[in-house]
Amino acid sequence: MSWQDDASRDLVRSFGDRMAMFVRGEGAYLWDADGRRYLDFLAGIAVNSLGHAHPVFVEAIATQAATLAHVSNYFATPPQLALASRLKRLAGTGDEGRVYFGNSGAEANEAAFKLARLHGAAGDGVAARPRILALRDAFHGRTMGTLALTGKPYMQEPFLPMVPGVEFIDSTIDALEAALDDRVAALFVEPIKGEAGVIDLPEGYLTAARELTRKRGALLIIDEIQTGAGRTGEWFAFQHAGIAPDAITVAKGIGGGFPIGALITFGSASNLFYPGTHGSTFGGNALGTAVAGAVLEEIESAGLVANAAERGRQLRAAIDGLDSPLVSGCRGQGLLVGVGLHHPVAKAVVAAAQEHGLIINAPNDETIRLVPALTIGDVEIDEFVELFGAALRTVEDALVLDPSEEISA
Repeated sequence: MSWQDDASRDLVRSFGDRMAMFVRGEGAYLWDADGRRYLDFLAGIAVNSLGHAHPVFVEAIATQAATLAHVSNYFATPPQLALASRLKRLAGTGDEGRVYFGNSGAEANEAAFKLARLHGAAGDGVAARPRILALRDAFHGRTMGTLALTGKPYMQEPFLPMVPGVEFIDSTIDALEAALDDRVAALFVEPIKGEAGVIDLPEGYLTAARELTRKRGALLIIDEIQTGAGRTGEWFAFQHAGIAPDAITVAKGIGGGFPIGALITFGSASNLFYPGTHGSTFGGNALGTAVAGAVLEEIESAGLVANAAERGRQLRAAIDGLDSPLVSGCRGQGLLVGVGLHHPVAKAVVAAAQEHGLIINAPNDETIRLVPALTIGDVEIDEFVELFGAALRTVEDALVLDPSEEISA
């Protein structure tokens, strides 16, 4: 029996076939069960912000696990309070900000969904603001609540009916102006739609969204689960626009590989939750918050936010320099990079890259997503260029140039 047989027999099929069996990681590298090394430019889907087995991450887990792991939210712990204070400072909430801790990005967005409902409530079960707006092709999670916020009909279809009240609009300022009225409780936005193919919002969108939601009395809730923790070259992507939202959700990179998520509120939105309206058994426990605190401290002290900005520019320039007939260009910010392809061969490029020893991802048929650790430098980028170039050439060689100069299978 192989590990593939074990996986097929014992694991639910919702993820499909596993692509490899990894047994060890260090820095930007992974090793499979056969001892082969891979350059990891997926980082657990933007999770492993310090790479694999970083000494700070390992030490934080060992030290806190030997001290105090969990006591429930009936009590406070020093790591929990320290992390909440740090997140408020990094997000710029001021003293009025508050933090709710969960275990994942989906849990953070569930909390944000409840925040929106509380804002829209008029009392006695009546919703004065029954409408919640989200963007088409956005992704906010796979729980029933967050799936209702996810603008991908094919994901929703097996689980209909959805939680009611969510309406999807195009990612344009005109669509937002047309949809917003005094019955909207909140607008949910990803600053970069990662699962849609690393799609940037139009220029000025977040600024306009802030002005319009404030005018109409709706909350602006920004999903920073993939874009947060320094990945885009700012601590949070909304900071590129110089605005202050009403709430953000974070997860992935803040824990560096440890499961943790959070809702961070600003201003008057911080007063919407009251005792009994939400909770989590494991959320904010001492172990998770100690690890996240150590990860964020390392990102800050090592200058990794600036590194993400610089290495992102370097990576885009290197990809442009490959001059591949398959590549149409790059999108995103910092170390959240989408490589557009002229043809729907992204899965083939991912498979070829793995054969060459490179781990990347295809969120759709015409996009490669790159989200490496924030610690990468010249060595890793040079190796990436070599391996990615080889993968592109492998796919190019498997295609035929037709008379119209377009590549086709």
